[in-house]
Amino acid sequence: MKIFSPFRASLARQAVLALTLALSCSGAQAQLRLPSVSVPGSPLGLPAGGLLRENAERLLAARDLRDLPDLRAVRLERLNDLLRRHRDVLEADPRGDPVVRREILAWSPSQAGLAAAAAAGLRVLRERRLEGLDETMVVLQVPDGAATAELLDQLRTRDPDGTYDFNHVYMGSEAGAPASASGPAQALPAPSAKKGGASVGLIDSGIDSGHAVFRDAAIERWGCERVHPDAHGTAVAALMVGSSDHFQGVEPKARLYAADIYCDSGAGGSAERIAGALAWMAREQVAVINLSLVGPSNQTLERVVRAMVKRGHLLVAAVGNDGPAAPPLYPASYPGVVGVSAVDKRGRVLPEAGRGPQVMFAAPGNNMVSAAPGTPPYRQVRGTSFAAPIVAAMLARALPRPDTTGAAAAVATLAGSARDGAPGETGKGIVGLAFRIDPQSLK
Repeated sequence: MKIFSPFRASLARQAVLALTLALSCSGAQAQLRLPSVSVPGSPLGLPAGGLLRENAERLLAARDLRDLPDLRAVRLERLNDLLRRHRDVLEADPRGDPVVRREILAWSPSQAGLAAAAAAGLRVLRERRLEGLDETMVVLQVPDGAATAELLDQLRTRDPDGTYDFNHVYMGSEAGAPASASGPAQALPAPSAKKGGASVGLIDSGIDSGHAVFRDAAIERWGCERVHPDAHGTAVAALMVGSSDHFQGVEPKARLYAADIYCDSGAGGSAERIAGALAWMAREQVAVINLSLVGPSNQTLERVVRAMVKRGHLLVAAVGNDGPAAPPLYPASYPGVVGVSAVDKRGRVLPEAGRGPQVMFAAPGNNMVSAAPGTPPYRQVRGTSFAAPIVAAMLARALPRPDTTGAAAAVATLAGSARDGAPGETGKGIVGLAFRIDPQSLK
């Protein structure tokens, strides 16, 4: 019997991202010298030629599902490459989703739960106090020779009242990208003294601090000892707070709280790291947080999302690019999360965008550019990853601090300005069309 794998499905989204970020802005070659096709390696570590180059133009021009390239081969190539390069730190759960090898997450376990874990042969590897949430997350290590899935089942049986799960890995950015695609690590810059304005959170990969769009940006960082610039994190951050002679994000005056959950690590993007980043933002009172990442449902992630929503935070997440028939992806599909789909410049939903009740808004996600590390400094992007930050920055204007009543009011206000609402496709409607920067404008 063939078992469906959300991980393999989510790799379709990664292939889309690899193809689109690898492409620079067609027809915008004069002032910024953007070639029509520029593939300086792949943001996902894929070969620079072959399938990547062959399908890039077709993807950018896709108007419906029939126009999309066959991403199966690219998806399988990415999967094999990921497992080969990180087999020392990653393994697959029974559904095929990537998890950190030999690790189980426990959410605020009781003494009885810890005793049950010890009886099952598990030991405490790490313990993290989530100060902003008044909770504790414990990472349990599976002993050599034991199967992670089997011990997880045993633990759930021994302590049915506890919350235990794999340490799933989420694939919303190019974790493990080669330096040629993103750039070498940079020293952490001094904290910005800039004050005032709104604040907005970003849980993603690293941001290219030296890019012109962030010259005047106020950025607070969490997660890594050094900055690891990445194409995805840079593009998403720019859409929220970037500003330059050639580019304008939604809210350039906002202070950006940026959590890099990857740090150029094979085990980056884990549920543990996401939970830690969310707890940091809860402590810092960041009201609106963008998560342009997708993966399977996870009990630890669900608990931390629930705690954030209960405290009045607005979590904005991309619904993914696995197509209209794909199963729900997370965290966008958790209750209370603002799920965002993507439309083109004419307001048409992208054929690869996810559908379903998790879609609350839609925003531009195609025929547009954002900032990128290296040369060229601006590249064409496509996908729900780049629609979500537009919605997050718009909501941040109306919600300065976490507040449940204020969060509901901010969503209602944004919905009041939306157009063409359609349940399951654009949700409450399309917003932010004015913030799409057309490639032709960079000529």
